[in-house]
Amino acid sequence: MTESRIIACPRCGSLNRAALDRLAAGQTPSCGRCHAPLFDGHPVELKDAAAFDRLVGKTEIPVLVDFWAAWCGPCRAMAPEFEAAAVEVQPLARLAKLDTEAAPDIAARFAIRSIPTMILFANGRELRRQSGAMRRQEIVGLVKSAL
Repeated sequence: MTESRIIACPRCGSLNRAALDRLAAGQTPSCGRCHAPLFDGHPVELKDAAAFDRLVGKTEIPVLVDFWAAWCGPCRAMAPEFEAAAVEVQPLARLAKLDTEAAPDIAARFAIRSIPTMILFANGRELRRQSGAMRRQEIVGLVKSAL
């Protein structure tokens, strides 16, 4: 039997089992409930604590979350790099963004003191943390360290 991973759907939140060999081959699975693709080449916008807990806590692939704010110049400068990195790491990992102004409870839970801060999670647990703007190659390297 092939090894698989649980991946939360970014649209409806349902949990989906995906074969690891198919993910490694770059095949993008669809959600069993809403039929939306589980990956679309873009970071997922996390709007609230429920979405964060479901996507980060239930997904069995690495998830890199960018904690940012709209008023932050370095955050805006890094946004295209983060977007480009999503294309390179999906579907073996997921990139997500959390606006610290819209979800201050999550920012407080993880003691975010400066932005941008990226936290790499695996199975809901924090693996690494990096503050400051990064280029695409550095973001990809950070994610690949967990694969």
